[in-house]
Amino acid sequence: MNMKLMQIAMKHLPEGKKFLEEKGIQLGIEDAQPMLNLLMNVMNEAYELGKIDGQQQEDK
Repeated sequence: MNMKLMQIAMKHLPEGKKFLEEKGIQLGIEDAQPMLNLLMNVMNEAYELGKIDGQQQEDK
Protein backbone atom coordinates (compact mmCIF):
# COMPACT_ATOMS: atom_id res chain seq x y z
CA MET A 1 0.00 0.00 0.00
CA ASN A 2 2.73 2.48 0.94
CA MET A 3 4.44 1.90 -2.41
CA LYS A 4 1.25 2.80 -4.29
CA LEU A 5 0.85 5.94 -2.20
CA MET A 6 4.48 6.87 -2.89
CA GLN A 7 3.88 6.38 -6.62
CA ILE A 8 0.89 8.73 -6.43
CA ALA A 9 2.97 11.31 -4.56
CA MET A 10 5.82 11.05 -7.07
CA LYS A 11 3.34 11.44 -9.94
CA HIS A 12 2.24 14.81 -8.56
CA LEU A 13 5.66 15.99 -7.37
CA PRO A 14 6.41 17.99 -10.56
CA GLU A 15 3.15 19.91 -10.14
CA GLY A 16 4.00 20.72 -6.53
CA LYS A 17 7.56 21.67 -7.45
CA LYS A 18 6.29 24.02 -10.18
CA PHE A 19 3.86 25.64 -7.74
CA LEU A 20 6.63 26.27 -5.21
CA GLU A 21 9.04 27.58 -7.86
CA GLU A 22 6.39 30.04 -9.05
CA LYS A 23 6.30 31.31 -5.46
CA GLY A 24 10.08 31.71 -5.48
CA ILE A 25 10.81 28.58 -3.45
CA GLN A 26 13.44 26.24 -4.87
CA LEU A 27 12.94 22.55 -4.09
CA GLY A 28 15.75 20.06 -4.54
CA ILE A 29 15.35 16.29 -4.25
CA GLU A 30 16.96 16.36 -0.80
CA ASP A 31 14.26 18.85 0.25
CA ALA A 32 11.49 16.89 -1.40
CA GLN A 33 11.99 13.71 0.64
CA PRO A 34 10.78 15.15 3.97
CA MET A 35 7.78 16.66 2.20
CA LEU A 36 7.01 13.34 0.53
CA ASN A 37 7.19 11.64 3.93
CA LEU A 38 4.76 14.20 5.33
CA LEU A 39 2.45 13.67 2.37
CA MET A 40 2.65 9.89 2.87
CA ASN A 41 1.59 10.33 6.50
CA VAL A 42 -1.40 12.43 5.42
CA MET A 43 -2.40 9.94 2.72
CA ASN A 44 -2.07 7.00 5.13
CA GLU A 45 -4.29 8.72 7.68
CA ALA A 46 -6.84 9.63 5.00
CA TYR A 47 -6.82 6.03 3.76
CA GLU A 48 -7.41 4.71 7.28
CA LEU A 49 -10.28 7.16 7.83
CA GLY A 50 -11.86 6.10 4.55
CA LYS A 51 -11.42 2.45 5.44
CA ILE A 52 -13.09 2.93 8.83
CA ASP A 53 -15.88 4.96 7.26
CA GLY A 54 -16.43 2.24 4.65
CA GLN A 55 -16.60 -0.44 7.32
CA GLN A 56 -19.10 1.61 9.32
CA GLN A 57 -21.26 2.07 6.21
CA GLU A 58 -21.25 -1.70 5.64
CA ASP A 59 -22.34 -2.29 9.25
CA LYS A 60 -25.47 -0.14 8.86
